[in-house]
Order: sequence, then structure tokens, then C-alpha cells
Amino acid sequence: MAERKLLILFGSQTGTAQDTAERIGREATRRHLRCRVEALDSCDVANLIHEPLVVFVCATTGQGDPPDNMKMFWRFLFRKNLPPGSLCQLDYAVLGLGDSSYPKFNFVAKKLHKRVLQLGGNPLLPVALGDDQHDLGPDAVVDPWLLALWDKILALYPLPPGLEIISPDIRLPPKYTLHYLPEDSPHPESDLLQPTAPRAVPSELCPFSARVVSNQRVTAQSHFQDVRLMEFDITGSGITFSAGDVVMIQPRNCPEDVQQFCQLLRLDPDRRFVLKPTEPGTSLPPLLPQPCTIQHLVTHYLDISCVPRRSFFELLSYFSTNELEQEKLQEFSSAQGQEELYSYCNRPRRTTLEALWDFPHTTCAIPADYLLDLIPRIRPRAFSIASSMLAHPDRIQILMAVVQYKTRLSKPRRGLCSTWLASLNPEQGDVRVPLWVKKGGLKFPADPATPVIMIGPGTGVAPFRAAIQERVAQGRRGNCLFFGCRQKSKDFYCQAEWEELVTKGFLTLFTAFSRDQEEKVYVQHRIQENRRLVWELLSSGNAHVYLAG
Repeated sequence: MAERKLLILFGSQTGTAQDTAERIGREATRRHLRCRVEALDSCDVANLIHEPLVVFVCATTGQGDPPDNMKMFWRFLFRKNLPPGSLCQLDYAVLGLGDSSYPKFNFVAKKLHKRVLQLGGNPLLPVALGDDQHDLGPDAVVDPWLLALWDKILALYPLPPGLEIISPDIRLPPKYTLHYLPEDSPHPESDLLQPTAPRAVPSELCPFSARVVSNQRVTAQSHFQDVRLMEFDITGSGITFSAGDVVMIQPRNCPEDVQQFCQLLRLDPDRRFVLKPTEPGTSLPPLLPQPCTIQHLVTHYLDISCVPRRSFFELLSYFSTNELEQEKLQEFSSAQGQEELYSYCNRPRRTTLEALWDFPHTTCAIPADYLLDLIPRIRPRAFSIASSMLAHPDRIQILMAVVQYKTRLSKPRRGLCSTWLASLNPEQGDVRVPLWVKKGGLKFPADPATPVIMIGPGTGVAPFRAAIQERVAQGRRGNCLFFGCRQKSKDFYCQAEWEELVTKGFLTLFTAFSRDQEEKVYVQHRIQENRRLVWELLSSGNAHVYLAG
């Protein structure tokens, strides 16, 4: 009998595709299939020729781009020299997650499905196109598609005699178990986040611990929006970047939330543990030290401030000892309860920590072993780099709006990363932030004679500040910037810098201050007023146009 094994590969930017892939993994376990769930770039693509059965779950980002954790796979798959029948042994299915308000809706999933077919793969089902815009979200497509998928898979790989599908009433084992160390076991004398001498170029798995040099508010105190210009010291990191690149920052939870979480779940923050995978062959989470403290796990790893997903409530329902709470949790994890869940969680942007408060009986019964199944890891945040290495060697600057807004919940919603960064005060000693750099989507022209027209309202001006600094350092003059904000006196970022460059003849600047007069004026009005200049730069100067929001 053929080996009953399934490989689930995901390409995920925000975590939704990974969450869905893990859900399919759990359903496979209930059907007694040997199953691995991996990011597309973590698997050896060359081994696909030996896989009998693969489910691909992939999101589409930006303008039809693949997510970061499947970019290498994508390049390999579209190599011209791959022989047409190389995947003829493969049964496969593709599940796409997208948003139909974008022109390239589920482009990656459609293209992947077609390419695997070209290489000889045998599709079990048509590609599924999950849509964020649907009233019930992507699940409206995912739920029925999965039912059809399991029918197909069980027809090819029937259950072994004497085995039945594990009932949904039975809780599956956790991915890892936490083994607490005796309280008197020796502590290695290292702080978990010591800046280490980096061996490789910093990356997500090996970030550089950069010192915060300055953290300056660049909006007037009376302005509703708090925007910061922050500078980090990257001396000795080996990081290089050019204008248009992006810095990734790994945030952490605030101490009050960490303390509340530990109290709610009755966890001792100082307890140390090691993780052991339940299934042999499961790799440990790469960013957690071994041994680790509960404090470190909750501060740096568990995303207790994210809006919880359906899978969170599903797993939570298994721990519930309270009938009312369990009923509600089961409703939130059912297909019928999705509108209710949307109103409870997504619309008011309720956090995981706040949801746990609402289910106190269940929360204090959560076994620590399940924490990593229940709560996703904190994802890094991306910021456009707002400085050039030519103007500020060994430094990275960002222009960051501190995220805060109201929903129907009494407590204002706050962005995890921007709130944490804004709170850092470099005058209080050596303050450090884990970061690394990624290639950005904006590429500026190599030819020094090519003029650039940059349209950057608000903090969208950040990558253009990097580009202008870089181009000025190279002596290039054809720089034209359209900048917009609310009021000249309140949120005109980097005003003195721009005005100095205008005086020196390096910059042509057009500003739109929307609230400084009766009728609102935006960057598009300024572009229209200066249409002759813009057209001349485009038609005879061959200018490149850049837009960032």
C-alpha cells in the first residue's frame, strides 16, 4: 500500500496562509496521514520530484507578487530548463488567498497551479480562490474546497483497516511540549538579547541588535498624530542598503501586557523550560533560545496583541471547562459563526489578550504546552529607510507614524511596533532594537541624467528622503518632490532640509497643505497646476515617476 504522506507548503506574508496551512495539517492528522507543514522557501524544491502528494497554500501580495517566504521557490519553479514531465508523479492542489479589490486577484495561486500542471503534475481539484472581500472572508471558499479535497485524498489513500477519522471532539496533541527545568538549575550568565558579533549579514533568523541613537518627534505637540524620526547605529553589522530599501524591525510586547498574560494563565514568568517536539523531525522555532524563560517567550515571541483568528477559538474550545464559554468558542470556530466572530474580533480590532479576558474559565485552564499552537509568533514590521548611507554612514533612519485609533472598545488601539519604538529613550542608556534590511520595491535610475519625480504625501516621503540624500551626494540635480500634509506649521516633515536643498538648486519642491486654507489642496492639485513642467520632464527628460503613501 502506498505510503500515506502529505506535504503542505505555504507562502505567507501576514500569517493567514500559514494559519490555513496549519489547519489543513491538523485535518490531515485526524485522517492519519503523515504530514509536514513548511514555508515554501524552507523546503528543498529539488525534492518535489519525490513527493507523491502536495497541497500548496499561497497568498498574493502587492501587485501580484509572491510572499517573501516563497520568492526563491518561485524563481526556481519558473526556470526555463526544468523538463516538462519532471513532476509527473505529483498529485497536487493549490489554495490561493487574495483580495478581489486588487487587479491581480490571487495571481500567484493561479500561476502556480498552471506551472505545476505544465511540469506534469496532476491537479486533484481546480485552484481555490479565497477572497478577503467576501462577507465570510476566505473561509467561504476554503471550507467547501477542503471537504472536496479530503474526498479526493481518501479515495487515493483510504484509511488503513481498523482506523477511523479522529473525531473533532478529540483534542490533538500539541506541536511541542514544555519541559520546565528545576528552579535551582544553573543559569547561563548571558542576557538573551546581548548584541552578538554577527557572523553572517543580518537576517530574520539572525537580526542585528542596533543601538537607538535618537528618537525625535517631528510633528507639533498640538498635532493629533505623533510622528518620529528615529536613528539606529548599524556600525559593524555588515548591513548595506540603497534608496528604496526597507528595514525590518522585530517588535516586542509591552511589560504590562506580558504581566497580565502571565497572571491570566497563572504562569511564572521566571520559570525556565526547554521545548521538545511531539513528532520526531519537527524543527524547533528558530527564534527561541533553549532553555528559555516564560518571560522571554511572552515578551519576544507570542503575538498576544494580534487580532485572533478562527483557529485560536477552535483550539481554545477544547480547554474550556465552562459550558457557556465553550458554546461561544465553538460558535466562533464554526462556519456559521464567522459573521459573529468578525463583529467580535476584526471590526473592533480586539486583541488576543482581550479575548482571553472574556473567557476567564477557559483561559486559566490552557496548558502551557499549547501556547505555541494557540498564539502565532510576533511578525517583523517593515519601514522604508529614510536616509542614505552616503549622507549618514553606519546609520539607518526611519520616519514613523505612531499607530493609535479608536474603535467601539473603550481602550484606544495601539500599533505594537510603533508604540514600542516611540517609547524608547536613548538618553536612558544603551537601548537596542533587533533589525535587518530587505531589498525594497523602488529602484532609482542608474543614469545620473535621468530626472525623478517623487510624490510622497505624509510619511510616504520617507524613501524619497533617502533617494534625494543619495542623489545629492552624487551631485545629481533633477530631483522633483511633491509633498503633502495637513498644515505647514504642524506636520511638514524635514522642512528645513528640503528648503536648504531648494536654495542650493538640488531640489524642485511643491507642497500641498490640505488644511491651511478654506478649500482642501492635495498633491494631485499641485501636479495638475504644474502639468507643463511634469510633461516636459516626462516627454523630453525621460523622467521616472515614484509614488509612496
